[in-house]
Order: sequence, then C-alpha cells, then structure tokens
Amino acid sequence: MPHATLNGISVHYRDEGDPKGAPVLFINSLATTMGLWEPILPHLTGGLRIVRYDMRGHGDSEVPPAPYSMGTLVKDAEALLDHLKIKDALVVGLSIGGMVAQGLAVKRLDLVRAMVLSNTAAKIGSPKMWDERIETVKTKGLATMADATMQRWFSRDFLNRPELAHWKTMFESTPEEGYMGCCAAIKGTDFYTPTSGLRLSTLGIAGSEDGATPPDLVRETVELIPGARMELMRRTGHLPCAEKPEDYAALINAFLKETAHV
Repeated sequence: MPHATLNGISVHYRDEGDPKGAPVLFINSLATTMGLWEPILPHLTGGLRIVRYDMRGHGDSEVPPAPYSMGTLVKDAEALLDHLKIKDALVVGLSIGGMVAQGLAVKRLDLVRAMVLSNTAAKIGSPKMWDERIETVKTKGLATMADATMQRWFSRDFLNRPELAHWKTMFESTPEEGYMGCCAAIKGTDFYTPTSGLRLSTLGIAGSEDGATPPDLVRETVELIPGARMELMRRTGHLPCAEKPEDYAALINAFLKETAHV
C-alpha cells in the first residue's frame, strides 16, 4: 500500500481507477479509515480517478502525539493532492472529513472544483463535549465508547444487522492518540464565516437518523454556500455510505454529471 511523507508524517493512501479520469478525493470520518468508502466504490461512475487516505492518527497512517489542529488536517489533504499533482478535484468529506473539505476549499480553491459535504457541519458539538470525550478515552479507553457511538452512527434498522460488527471493530481499532488528536481539531473549529465565503458547487448529504450531525445542522452549513443543495437519506444515520451504499453512490454520480465533472 503506498505511503507518502506529508507534513512530516507518513500518510497511507490509495490512488485508483483511471489515472487520466476526473479526480475524486474521499476524506474519512473520525474513528474510521479509508475503508469507510469501500461499500460505494463498485457503484460509482466508471472512469474516475479515486483517491482515498487514512487521516493522521487513523488506519495505517502515522499517529503523531495529540492534539491536532484543523489547519494541520487541511494541510495533510492539500499536501496529498499536491504530491499526486491533482487539481480541480471533487472532494467528498464525511463528518470531520467534511470539515477538512471546507478548510481545503477556503485555502486552495485551485484544488477543489466541487464538494460533497456529508453528515458534517461548519461547527460540530461544543468544546465541553469534545473535552469530555477526550477525558473518557484517557481514563476508560476508547472501547468503552463503542456502543454509544454505534447508536449515533447508525439507524435503528442497521443496529440489528450483522454488518454492524465490522464498523464497531473499525471504531475500536482506532489509535486512541489519533482519536483524541482529531477530537481536539473538531473542538477548535468554527468554519461558519469562511464557509459562507465559498462559491463552488456543493452537495450536502444528511441521514434522517444521524445522532452526530442531525439533518438541520447539515442543512444550516450547506445553506451558507449560495446555490448549494442538500439531499436527505431516509432511515440512515451518520454513515449513510455504509448503510445504503448504492443510494449514496447514486447521489454522487448525479452530482458528478450535474457539475460536468465526468
């Protein structure tokens, strides 16, 4: 699996599909890996150049000491696209990945042609909430939060499905230092003002049963960007790409055509 030294750390990534195709960068959520996107890949439009990576502190990327800043996470995405000599990408970010996408578009609009802001917001939660999660990991360990996290991540239907075990294992396998580092990045981020200055094609995606970034929160952020629109996926939670991959991919495929990215 390819690794690149970016921003002083080793970042694990994949660059797949048509090397001359329209580039799409996928950015994972907190406590997941690039494997978050596996379910949708077979359903995406053909001929794309698909780039995924494990956010710092996650998966097979290096785990530097916490805390991390959102600016650093944005620099990682920026450095990866520069490393791969990619410009004008469709950037798809989920949760903290959507925050990174917003920051990247604000900083380097030459790299971002359009965005999919999935189950995310310009500001997520309160500093107190993130401090409490960091403290829980320090004192009790990440695994103690697994069941409550699955309740926030998934719809009632999905909680009874055997596939839940895969996602619970992915959560529990997250390096605790990486989890705490990214919690700190989210805690310190408020993108309401910079995101409201963006002018680019944007699709918001929300899950009707998302316990982490409810639909109204996603909509509030999407509406900051003139001309952006939002799609609500019924009976899905925080990771609709895992619950209903065909439907999720269909939204991205339609957006690719709408923005003439394919």
